[in-house]
Amino acid sequence: MHTLHRFTVALAAVVALTSACNSSDSTGPSAPLPVLGFSVTPTGSTSARVTFSGRSSESYDIERAEAATGTFASVKTIAVLTADGTQTYNDAGLKATTLYRYRVTSVKNGTRSASTAEATATTLAFGSAAASIATDITTSRTLFADTAYTLSGFIHVANGATLTIQPGTTIKGDYNVLGSTLMIMRGAKIQAVGTVDAPIVFTSSRPAGQRQPGDWGGLLLIGNAPDNRSGVVNIEGSGTDGTAIVSGKNYPVQYNGGTVATDNSGTLAYVRVEFGGFAPIQDQEFNSFTFAAVGSGTRASYLESLAGLDDSFEFFGGGFDLDHLVAFETADDVLDMSEGFSGRIQFVVAMSTVQLVPRTGGGFYSVDLEGIENDGCNGTGCDLGFDSAPFTIPLIANVTIIGCGQASCMGAGGGHGMMLRRGTGGYYVNSVFARWSTDGISLRDAVTYTRAGSTKTPSASADLQVRNVLFADIPKVFQDSSATQNLLDLTANSLTLSTATAASLFTAIPAVGATPTGLSAFDFSPATGSPIATGGLSTFTGAIATKAGTFVTGTAYLGAAAPGGAKWWTGWTAYARN
Repeated sequence: MHTLHRFTVALAAVVALTSACNSSDSTGPSAPLPVLGFSVTPTGSTSARVTFSGRSSESYDIERAEAATGTFASVKTIAVLTADGTQTYNDAGLKATTLYRYRVTSVKNGTRSASTAEATATTLAFGSAAASIATDITTSRTLFADTAYTLSGFIHVANGATLTIQPGTTIKGDYNVLGSTLMIMRGAKIQAVGTVDAPIVFTSSRPAGQRQPGDWGGLLLIGNAPDNRSGVVNIEGSGTDGTAIVSGKNYPVQYNGGTVATDNSGTLAYVRVEFGGFAPIQDQEFNSFTFAAVGSGTRASYLESLAGLDDSFEFFGGGFDLDHLVAFETADDVLDMSEGFSGRIQFVVAMSTVQLVPRTGGGFYSVDLEGIENDGCNGTGCDLGFDSAPFTIPLIANVTIIGCGQASCMGAGGGHGMMLRRGTGGYYVNSVFARWSTDGISLRDAVTYTRAGSTKTPSASADLQVRNVLFADIPKVFQDSSATQNLLDLTANSLTLSTATAASLFTAIPAVGATPTGLSAFDFSPATGSPIATGGLSTFTGAIATKAGTFVTGTAYLGAAAPGGAKWWTGWTAYARN
């Protein structure tokens, strides 16, 4: 009896222990279950959608790899779910026309399931869809990279609206609607921020190989910053469709009279404007980029003008900061500033090789190629003539501006590296001008000379200073002295008329008269032993230092490229003649 009793008790204890163990297993941690219903779909040029079925109490790790052999890395963790259901993740910031591989792992209590089999998606090409814009944009809108948009008419982004443009987006000016143009109006904004790999491109609606300068208008920003003209002054070329404000038509657009120096018209970065510059009125041409009364709240970097029929970059009043500008093939001026523009610009490369031939079928154009053309005040509303305030006093540093090298492609009134006139001031430092057939600088009229302190030697407090500039393949630095011409002392201002050829200054530029085959023809870095590798004004003083602030820095070299430095104009620019 006692032995049997002891055995029964022991057996009961074993059963109890086993039961306890089994109970513990049933309520303890369990492994995550495999992911179900996993798929990936491209949704645009830079995006894809990941979809799968998720279960409550589990979290999910989404991994992505680029191309067929790329390494997986986590891009998104979806937190522990509270209920079963379909899960969606929109992956953005991808490259266009690129294969991506995805996989998903479920995670529960620190334990990971096996990853799903890979699912792949190839993003769409830029501009794989098409859309037309024929009316003014009156509410905020986004243009997407997977769509190519055609501007059909004079499109105004109205006061209060913001136009956002995704990296890689193409916007075409309609060749069949003369002067098709995009205008960012006073009180509106544009947020067009591309990337090195995906610049935003404004171009002609005609296919590559058939495009011509002046195929369409251009990109215009109109702000609320001050200028120096009174009365009512309208954007050049506007108003050809009458005075009534009709959506999509070319009604008059006033730009003067602003009072907000800090006005903000938005942000431009990695933006290219091609084959623009149509002129609806004689001597009133649109430009690749037009900035009218644009305030200091605006920002612009890495902009390219290609084959523009008038100016590459024109500024009327206002004042804001720009850096890293490119101009290939310009019909009129690379940089044109007037009416009190007070901005700062550093790093510009520009080269023209031919006199541009405009589109047929209408429009006007200029044929007086110049590097910089700066004016004070000129025309109606200049109440004090060339002394009308605010004065045009920009800071322009580290520019490399190369002409076509032949008088025949610069026009009768062109061929000046710099034209400074009509009471302009400004600071022009650490730069290179080459292949200008007339002269390096045409410094005109007594009022302009007054801005320089009325002296040939440097005045650190003057509103006009030209310092540390080299000229090559130019017959003379200054236009002939006369009652309307003035000179600065070459040595005192470190102005050099080099005996070196322009070609020897740089790593690579096309020969005079040659047709560039592409971007590989251009390398604006100083060649080995080039005089532009040194000679810069490294430390600013006086008015230049005050104007530069922290935005513009002195350099030991001349021109837009540091010796051995980054070739910043590559990767996002293009070159073509048509």
